[in-house]
Amino acid sequence: MTREEIVALTNRVFEEYFEIEPERLVSQAKIFEDFGFDSLDIVDLVVALQKEFKVQIREDERVRSLRTLGDLYGYILTLEREKGLTRAAGR
Repeated sequence: MTREEIVALTNRVFEEYFEIEPERLVSQAKIFEDFGFDSLDIVDLVVALQKEFKVQIREDERVRSLRTLGDLYGYILTLEREKGLTRAAGR
């Protein structure tokens, strides 16, 4: 999956699940401050992203360091690459 595909799918999650306007979905947007997310919203976000990307996020400590939408895009890209490496190693 390309970075552009990850950005589009992640943005769709924010639009559909949280009704965030597309023009607010920029890399430098701060998830807590700019979108007003609280801890319950983050739980919902993790569940939605796990469903959309078919990845495991819940127990990954790296998620605690994510602050901006750009951080989130990069993190999901990393997860996708790790998932691809795991599949390739399992052949």
